[in-house]
Amino acid sequence: MAVKLISLWVFLLQLNHVKPDLANGGLLLTRLTEGFSAERKNMSLDGVAVIDDRGILQLTNQSVQAVGYAFYKYPIQFKNSSGKVMSFSTAFAFAITHEHGKQGDHGLNFTISPTIDSGRNGNNSHHGLALEFDTVLHSKYGGIDDNHVDEIDLNIIVSNKFVRVQHHMPSHTRKEYLNLKSDSGWSFNINGDAQDLCLDKLPKLLTVTERRKNYTVLIVIVSVSSALVAILITAFTFYIIKKIKKAHVIEACEFDIGPHRYSDKELYKATKGFGDKELLGFGGFGRVYKGTLPNSDTQVAVKRVSHDSKQGLKEFVSEVASSGRLRHRNLVQLLGWCRRKADLLLVYEFMPNGSLDKYLFDEPKAILSWEQRFKIIKGVASGLLYLHEECEQTVVHRDIKAGNVLLDSEFNGRLSDFGLAKLYARGSNPSTTKVVGTLGYLAPELTRTGKPTTSSDVFAFGALLLEVVCGRRPIDVKALPEELMLVEWVWEKWSVGAILEVIDPRLDGDFDEVEAVLVLKLGLLCSSNAPEARPSMRHVVRYLEMELALEVDVGHVAVPNSNKGGGGAGHVVESDHLIPSFSIFSKERR
Repeated sequence: MAVKLISLWVFLLQLNHVKPDLANGGLLLTRLTEGFSAERKNMSLDGVAVIDDRGILQLTNQSVQAVGYAFYKYPIQFKNSSGKVMSFSTAFAFAITHEHGKQGDHGLNFTISPTIDSGRNGNNSHHGLALEFDTVLHSKYGGIDDNHVDEIDLNIIVSNKFVRVQHHMPSHTRKEYLNLKSDSGWSFNINGDAQDLCLDKLPKLLTVTERRKNYTVLIVIVSVSSALVAILITAFTFYIIKKIKKAHVIEACEFDIGPHRYSDKELYKATKGFGDKELLGFGGFGRVYKGTLPNSDTQVAVKRVSHDSKQGLKEFVSEVASSGRLRHRNLVQLLGWCRRKADLLLVYEFMPNGSLDKYLFDEPKAILSWEQRFKIIKGVASGLLYLHEECEQTVVHRDIKAGNVLLDSEFNGRLSDFGLAKLYARGSNPSTTKVVGTLGYLAPELTRTGKPTTSSDVFAFGALLLEVVCGRRPIDVKALPEELMLVEWVWEKWSVGAILEVIDPRLDGDFDEVEAVLVLKLGLLCSSNAPEARPSMRHVVRYLEMELALEVDVGHVAVPNSNKGGGGAGHVVESDHLIPSFSIFSKERR
């Protein structure tokens, strides 16, 4: 006899227009305590039905008017070999919940049917059975209320029998027909009772209130975390961008200029932690420390750019760029550089005899002889000639003074500190920039044009010549009023034929008079108010070597004074504004 095969069809029909919650608006159905995970391969899902990772069969989702189908895809035999119809027993649990709490959604149909074709409604050849678990009243289908169970003949969708579902229903009713507890599972058996459900091990179904609380907490946590992450990412991004920009500037110097880059640990060890005992003095925009490189025992001078410097990185890069490729016996050689956290470090040859100003002013530790002074003057002149005319680009130092002339072990003069230097292509017109330099060494035209030139360097060199011969600063606040400005005082002594009176008395007359007068005369010529009247450094070197005779009558050379301007002395200055040269001094010419 042919065996009649039918399929088990379980589905949830969602027809209302209220958007159900993903976990609340659908059927949750499990097989015993294992759920549907083990039966996944035996299930045929359609519509929006899914089996989640917990083994829960969810027939609907958040979509409106959604339908989900879940089939046991293998036929079940309901007749034995003699044709006798066998009974069956099933126990299962489900949950129909609504996102708005006590409100209901549409229902679930447990169906035994030879087909799933809904178009066969009312067809006598289509025999089947369905149990509807309804939470919405459909009066046209014969429903009695919004919480009932219907027995439906699939020949027609109208209910034939029904039973109200109540919380106080006797336990035998639940067992005979179905188990409506929301935390039970599913079992099925032919010709016997379905296996009892183990309710304690079923997945927990969260209530709407619990879920909302969890969602609220989750939303708050995610929002706060996202905000913090966004802030951290933004701050880190700005930090990296800033760091990269600075690094790019310095790295460009390293690759383009080529000085060695030292490690911060190496220089920290070399200077004994930048201790005060190793402090040599203050250079342009930073402190200078004595150090000994650990691997070679080479003595070096390490300039540490000040944290509070207005220029900082700009001067650091300028000094690397200006002196990195400069090679001359009368320039202090830049050996390398380093960045240590916020510190910018430059490593130079160590000059054991320090700076020239310590031997000229106040109470020097030793008195320089005339031979030493003349040697230093010629050395600095040679180095400045190299910067102006003999290296690849024209280098304008912009801060020539006794404090930036260092003395090696043989008292050769070495020009140092290129933090304010400017590089120009040969023959190009210098651009306007801030007025920077040291008072007393600033050429008058700088306050009018703001353009540093080789001629403005020559003016500063003229002030240096007078310093070395006279042993006095360009502006000496301790001197008599008529001797306040060195260049004016020397010019006046020259005009009355008493030029030898300005020579440093500490020499005690032990000097070469011809050389001394030559240097004083050259100092006045370099200090001329008119840039075109100043000699070039090539001519200066030839004058000092006495290859050319200095025949200019300096008595007719206009030098800075109260009416024609000049500079001051003592400190590096910087200005964004161009000021009239005559405003620098208040002393009137006698």
